[in-house]
Amino acid sequence: MHSETHQFVLRPQWILPVNPAGVLLENHCLVVQDSQIVHLGQSDALPPAFAGAKVIDLPGKILLPGLVNTHGHAAMTLLRGYADDLALMDWLNNHIWPVEGEFVSHEFVLDGTTLAVAEMIRSGTTCAADTYFFPDAVATAFRQQHFRGQVCMPVIQFPNAWASSEDEHIHKGLQFRDDFIKNNDLLTTAFAPHSPYTVTNQGFEKTLLYSEELQIPIHLHLHETAQEVSEGLALHNSRPFARMQSLGLLSPLLQTVHMTQLTDDEIEALAINSVHVAHCPESNLKLASGFCEVAKLRAAGVNVGIGTDGAASNNNLDMLEEMRTAAILAKNLAGDPATVNAHEAVAMATIHGARLLGLDHAIGSLEPGKQADMIAVDLTDISLQPLHHPVSQLVYAASGQHVSDVWIAGRQLLKQGQLTELDVTALRAKTETWRQRIAQRGRS
Repeated sequence: MHSETHQFVLRPQWILPVNPAGVLLENHCLVVQDSQIVHLGQSDALPPAFAGAKVIDLPGKILLPGLVNTHGHAAMTLLRGYADDLALMDWLNNHIWPVEGEFVSHEFVLDGTTLAVAEMIRSGTTCAADTYFFPDAVATAFRQQHFRGQVCMPVIQFPNAWASSEDEHIHKGLQFRDDFIKNNDLLTTAFAPHSPYTVTNQGFEKTLLYSEELQIPIHLHLHETAQEVSEGLALHNSRPFARMQSLGLLSPLLQTVHMTQLTDDEIEALAINSVHVAHCPESNLKLASGFCEVAKLRAAGVNVGIGTDGAASNNNLDMLEEMRTAAILAKNLAGDPATVNAHEAVAMATIHGARLLGLDHAIGSLEPGKQADMIAVDLTDISLQPLHHPVSQLVYAASGQHVSDVWIAGRQLLKQGQLTELDVTALRAKTETWRQRIAQRGRS
């Protein structure tokens, strides 16, 4: 017996496929069968094979690939607004790490990640790279909500609730990979040595050994601040980038995060070694960490995706907002308003992010054969009128609140602005319980 296939046709006002670049389609439809896109063509020329499929009309809406968030710490959504208006190292050392030390647990990570997934789906993100303690809890939350992601295996030299040493982090990470990632269509993984200032050379060397043997990416905070670079010079007599280069980390498997302090030679080395950059503009701006030179990186041929970082330093996970900030910041740094135009900004938030995660064969553009990860954005809202150029309005005026519908692997998770598989009332109540517990810490 053959199981019945799930097939439907989407007819939005516009389709932004991303590939080919710079194209906006009108009077087109897209057909999904099970988890895949199987057809994209003129609405009035639908092949007979799809004549019986359910048709979903989306007037006034633009259909585009689901947004890809290339860096975040989902569970830290429970710390949104906990410590603001602070420099990075003060924020980490005196506020975030102490509260994490007291509260981070499997339960904390599961509940915080579930909250983050709800926010990401509601605002149009369909895939995210996440690095945090208890990756098994992250993976559980992702799987429960049918969310796509790269769930990273953390490596850090300091003892924490997840592991007590670099070796234990790696050992537990590999066991996590066997238990949660293998044979899962929605989840991938990467090693995530936290940063040059929290991982030893031995930790990097062991991580690299397994990365190369298993062809698992490495996801790394690098050159986030000038302080990181100057302290790295003082401690190791080399810039952190040079240290990573000498350890052999530069390769297409390396996903660097932030990269706000780069020389021209370092940019050239990134390009030569096909290293990826996850650009987190709003977190960098809020923490006054510096500016990632996106235009220089792209001109050199470096693949740049966009990430929100965690909600504790952003303070939201809205990738449409992040995309706008990335484009505007790039123009300012380059002194060129034509740099990172609207279509290019969308590509950074979709296909380039997918490429960074090694998933561009499956997601990041609307093409037959790819996974049906798609979002519809309602461009009829009064704040988006008049509508001279739909893609410009999408990038420079829209936000996650304008996302109306979301599908991941053909499964609708947001319908007309409402989450279809999450109990928002229960989630809000659980989140409030955590807020009260954390607030009590400050009074004790």
